[in-house]
Amino acid sequence: MSGAPVSGVVTTMDNAATLDACLASLAFCDEIVVLDSGSGDATVAIARRHGARVHVQPFAGYAAQKQAALDLARNDWCLLLDADEWLVDGARETIERELSAPRADGYRLPRREWLFWRWVHPGTASNWQLRLFRRSRGRMNAVPVHAEPEVQGRVIDLQAPLRHRGEPDIAARVAKINRYTTGMVEHKRATGARFVGLRMLVYPHIAFARFYFLKRYFLNGWAGFIAARTHAFYAFLKYAKVHEASRVQSRDDT
Repeated sequence: MSGAPVSGVVTTMDNAATLDACLASLAFCDEIVVLDSGSGDATVAIARRHGARVHVQPFAGYAAQKQAALDLARNDWCLLLDADEWLVDGARETIERELSAPRADGYRLPRREWLFWRWVHPGTASNWQLRLFRRSRGRMNAVPVHAEPEVQGRVIDLQAPLRHRGEPDIAARVAKINRYTTGMVEHKRATGARFVGLRMLVYPHIAFARFYFLKRYFLNGWAGFIAARTHAFYAFLKYAKVHEASRVQSRDDT
């Protein structure tokens, strides 16, 4: 690869269905690091077939596992992808050009989403994700579920698109919402979430409107409507669970 050397970094757990596309898109990197949590499918075999350096350790939490994978990298520049993400055609050239004379310490890449049975409409707003950054200037944050890198330095957007083959159906989306909101309860309480009741009442409507109208998910037909509704449910459920935890704590304290 031209420019600064880059480590492609991926964490995995039973990702055989999507890992091949992910690692194929990282073939231009100077190395690929895969940290697996103990997969029972063909994930590790696929990673080795792509020439990745494969390490295995028990899942330590979203942030800690990704940070452990980053710590295994040999290069300062890291391209951190989830195992169900991959770069699209042209992204490699954009990254290589940028890293021949970097303008920043971190880069957000535009991500296009899979919605149950279709890819999002081209007019739907992309989700920008910080995926390319200097390891010496960034670390994973401490958020228990939506862990992401935090970079000390300049961060800019880079038109190097990636795709995200997320939940395959509504049931998987709802199961993920349930799992994530449970994982966020203690963090929300520890950071002093206020006006929880009001947020339960109001924020789901705001979340739906932001998704459906501002991000233009209405362009995706029923898939977009369902995605916006489940996002509103996520917004409701995380505060409902914080409220429940507070009531249980009050009961136990009496």
